Order: sequence, then C-alpha cells, then structure tokens
Amino acid sequence: MTPLQQAPLRNGVKDLLRAAVPPASEAAAGSLLWGIAMGASALTNLLAAWETSDRIRFVALLYVLGGMLAFPAGLTLARLVSRGRHWETAFAAAFVSLLAATLAFTGGLFALQYRSYYAEWHAPALTLTWAFEFAFTMLTALYQFVVLGVRLYFPLGFAALVAASIWFARQRR
Repeated sequence: MTPLQQAPLRNGVKDLLRAAVPPASEAAAGSLLWGIAMGASALTNLLAAWETSDRIRFVALLYVLGGMLAFPAGLTLARLVSRGRHWETAFAAAFVSLLAATLAFTGGLFALQYRSYYAEWHAPALTLTWAFEFAFTMLTALYQFVVLGVRLYFPLGFAALVAASIWFARQRR
C-alpha cells in the first residue's frame, strides 16, 4: 500500500473523531450536571447508614469527580458509535458509553486512593516487588469498587443514566 492510499483513511478517522467530540459548552455543562447527579446518588445511599460525615463527603466527592471526568469521554464515545444511526441505537450507545465511562473513571479514582493508602507498606518504587504490589492493590481496589461501590449508583444514578440517554437520543434525531 502506498502512502497516497493511506491518507484518505487517516483523514477519515480524524474527521470521525473530530465530529464525535462534543462542543466545549455541552461537555462542560454535562460534566457538571453528570458529576452532581453521581455525587447525589452516592450521597443519598451513604447518608442512610455510614460512618462519619468526613468519609461520606470524601466518597461523594469521589463520585462527583468520577462523573465529571467520565461525561465527556462517554459522550464522545456515544457520538462516535451512534453517528448516522436511529434513535434506538443512539439511546443504547449513550447508555452503555456513559455507564462504562462512569464506572471506569470512578473506579480508577477509587483504586488510586486505595493505592495511596497502602503505599506506605509497599516496597520501594519501581522494584519488582513494588510492581506486583501495585498491580494487585489496584486489582483488589477495582474488585472492591465493583462489589461495594456500584450499589451507590442505584436508584438515582440509574435514573440519571436513563434520562441522559434519552436526552442524547432525542438530540441525535
């Protein structure tokens, strides 16, 4: 394949990605709203029976930040997948993309916080022992997030996910 034949493919991918990126105002407003919705969902679940107000605030903030970081990525992925498709596909794309991005970003923040707590007892950085401790600490944190943290998205986070997916599908018509 000659370089001349590769150029249209590269330009096509660049054009698709450029078209999928949401406008900055939409991404910023959506990030703020999505982060608040995810934080409110976690907060309503934690206020029922949890330890201290400081810990409740920290976990709620973690969910707010995870939601804020996830929204632009999830929206871009949904726009990329649903481009030129029916509203049902747009709804499904938004639902899956926002769900996956929110879980990934919030779980990643949870894992980083978990790792920072246990770093005190780990081997010196960049050694083989440290690499194993780092990997298994992060995997353990992600497992705990899936088992204990996902429940904090119900019922408000799930309702927000359905509402955001409907908004996205109606916008894509």
